[in-house]
Amino acid sequence: MANLTTQQMLDDAKEQYHLLQTGQKARVIVDQNGERVEFTATDASKLAQYIKALEIALGATGRLGPARVTL
Repeated sequence: MANLTTQQMLDDAKEQYHLLQTGQKARVIVDQNGERVEFTATDASKLAQYIKALEIALGATGRLGPARVTL
């Protein structure tokens, strides 16, 4: 695998999560010789945890701090 930045890894993980959640990930592939290869989808919750870890590493937790009043 090429040296990816954390942001690239996060973008890829989010894309894969989207494909998994929308049923677009291939689970069985049959090649031109008729050989069948089955893939298992990564557990969605583990992928979501991985995405969260990458977001934290980037400092993008998605959380807003406490409300502050300024005068």
